[in-house]
Amino acid sequence: MLKNDDLGKLFLRIAVAVIILFHGWFKLTHGVGWIQGMLGGMGFLAYGTYLAELIAPLLILVGFRTRLAALFIVADMLVAILMVLHTAMFSVKEMGGGWAIEIEAMLMLCALALFFTGSGKYAVSSSGKWD
Repeated sequence: MLKNDDLGKLFLRIAVAVIILFHGWFKLTHGVGWIQGMLGGMGFLAYGTYLAELIAPLLILVGFRTRLAALFIVADMLVAILMVLHTAMFSVKEMGGGWAIEIEAMLMLCALALFFTGSGKYAVSSSGKWD
């Protein structure tokens, strides 16, 4: 019980999925218009956030196609960092210190960890190439 990789993967899946779902829920209830403005002529890509922040975390939570879903979250966080938070990449938070983009970076790196580790055995499906 003290060394259980599959239980660790489950907790990692829950953490990433729940936090990202809150981001997705906000976009679902408030729209993605502000993202479309930043993307200019490629504003249609803003709808990809629904896939990355609603569908992907649900897949990760249940453990179905975890690697593929995690890859969508990695891409989503990378775009968020490069397009929205790029000016804060080398900044420290005024309130309490810490890296200004620590949440987004942590979510991206945890999703990347899920991409490489997969879902573990506590999942709906753990046998496929993308699980």
